[in-house]
Amino acid sequence: MALEVNKFNYDEVISSDKPVILDFWAGWCVPCRSIAPIIDEIANEYEGKAIVGKVNVDDDGNNELALLYGVRNIPAVLYIKNGKLVDKQIGAAGKDVFVKKLEAIL
Repeated sequence: MALEVNKFNYDEVISSDKPVILDFWAGWCVPCRSIAPIIDEIANEYEGKAIVGKVNVDDDGNNELALLYGVRNIPAVLYIKNGKLVDKQIGAAGKDVFVKKLEAIL
């Protein structure tokens, strides 16, 4: 299961020595809900190798995180290594797309 990331634990998550995937989503977003099981599968499969988190843009304060990365459309899945954005996937996609991007930064 993906980690809930918010303004309170963001700094700790982003400072990890492991690659980080952040899925920016909202409950009303149909494409976000369609990729949610995929993101959770990836979180389980890459446990210990990467941190996979979900950022609900509708939760208080999380819009600041979205602004930080210029997220204007959701779902937006960001790939972060050493605290820096290295890749992203905007919009829904198949599991293979998300895994390929993660494998590239492991």
